[in-house]
Amino acid sequence: MKRIALFGNVCEQKKSAATRRLLACLHDNGAEVIIAREYYDFLSHETEVQLTTFEGDDFVADCAVSVGGDGTLLQTAARVGSKQIPILGINTGRLGFLADVTPDNIEAAIAELLRGDYTVEDRALIQVLANGRPLERGLCALNDVAILKRDTASMISVRASINGEYLTTYQADGLILSTPTGSTAYSLSNGGPIIVPQTGVLLLTAVAPHSLNVRPIVIPDTACVELAVSSRSHTFLVAVDGRSIDMPEGTELQLSRAPYNVKLVKRRGARYFSTLREKMMWGRDGRER
Repeated sequence: MKRIALFGNVCEQKKSAATRRLLACLHDNGAEVIIAREYYDFLSHETEVQLTTFEGDDFVADCAVSVGGDGTLLQTAARVGSKQIPILGINTGRLGFLADVTPDNIEAAIAELLRGDYTVEDRALIQVLANGRPLERGLCALNDVAILKRDTASMISVRASINGEYLTTYQADGLILSTPTGSTAYSLSNGGPIIVPQTGVLLLTAVAPHSLNVRPIVIPDTACVELAVSSRSHTFLVAVDGRSIDMPEGTELQLSRAPYNVKLVKRRGARYFSTLREKMMWGRDGRER
């Protein structure tokens, strides 16, 4: 791990101190750093270090490091795409299910990374075809794909089939297809279950369904989900990890597991259930101060 591609949150200046420490640590350990152009411009008045920059997904590296919250890591994963390089997430955000290295542990985590003392978890992605064609830039979702109404529209109708077999027509504000990784994100806020990563399933969860009988359903990740949307506005949104794309009514969508995975770097000793318990504050008495 000698060439590191660096990505970061460009919205909160006060959190750039963690990046300064990260850059110093990488330099002290002899790593070559290349940095996303927009992040370098954001940091340029904070550091005098000259770094090689890159645009979009035009880079070659041994590893990617994301500095920010889970949203920043999702954006990093989109730009890494199918390169199959591992991603380390440093959490300067809030919850941090994906980016789970705290700023206090930067030096230790980087030292472990550069000497190869870490584990890698393969996480599934969802690909979307619209009328048989991939979305722009081949976007895939690490968390979820949401089919949503426009802001001013009434609820939408989403006719769903699994591997060509009709399932149901959802009357709702939207429908979410999430990976196990994304089960703790948008789906969870709509009543979906938590699914352990690498389980080999996908999860369908309705957003504000019209019928109380509608419940989330777990399907094999070998399945293809086919959706047809009707809307009074004759348009709807497809949100891929939060990046929204307008779609005209009549567009046929096919959602399935992508042919490649995202590789997440985890420190040795990291435990999913411990992280889950901590982040969800299970067992904590709300009366405690």
